[in-house]
Amino acid sequence: MGRWKLIAAALLSVLMLSACTQSPTGRNQLMLFSSGQLASLGDTSYAQLKQQQKVNTDPKLNAYVQCITDDLIAVLPAPWRDKEWEVTVFASEEINAFALPGENIGVYTGLLQVTENAHQLAAVIGHEIGHVIADHGNERMSNEVAVGLGLQLGAILAADRMDSNSTALVMAALGVGAQVGVLLPYSRIHESESDQLGMDYMAAAGYNPAEAANLWRNMARAAGSSTPEFLSTHPSPQSRIAAIEAYAPRLQSQYQQALAGRRTPLCSL
Repeated sequence: MGRWKLIAAALLSVLMLSACTQSPTGRNQLMLFSSGQLASLGDTSYAQLKQQQKVNTDPKLNAYVQCITDDLIAVLPAPWRDKEWEVTVFASEEINAFALPGENIGVYTGLLQVTENAHQLAAVIGHEIGHVIADHGNERMSNEVAVGLGLQLGAILAADRMDSNSTALVMAALGVGAQVGVLLPYSRIHESESDQLGMDYMAAAGYNPAEAANLWRNMARAAGSSTPEFLSTHPSPQSRIAAIEAYAPRLQSQYQQALAGRRTPLCSL
């Protein structure tokens, strides 16, 4: 068993060291999958969604969402601003939007009942684009793989010292600890990071980043009661709004310059 412990530990160490990278905000990330793999998964999922869900065909509504998306794409860092992004408006009361690897964006009409203006919709779309640019899907999957390998290594180590019943209890505890201590916090980090990136993009495109806080106030009212933050994949509305309000003033100068330099009015419905 000693040999297998050494092999497992060595493999886990090599895996962690060889797959480290940094997010756009400078945060360390674990990436075990290629961008091509993630783009293929995103394209497949997007195609399935368009087949399974009703697509809104209102020209005015689609032009409004496309206009805001185009504004944001134009200010993205290279190579993202040069990619072919696709936007689909889904006819659903669901208050939601998403962006998938492969440059696929979806906006649900229910979201337009919550966003009071183009600034707030830009905050949502920018946030979702931030998830893609920061490669959060890859990081999430990689963390899950790494936790699984860690639990298997833990089982090998525990088996040397405990009977089968004790080992099962330890593994169950490790599973809960990994979920609450690693996977969920990483999801909250992803959400907070995407909030920041989305505000960067909207300010650069001439949309007021201060409106992001109003957006999440509206979202909190629409959501009602929510899961406690320490067991949620999202920050609590209060934490999220506080962080946004602390960050937004840093972008006001950039926003004002971008707004003054716009050649066309802001998108309108």
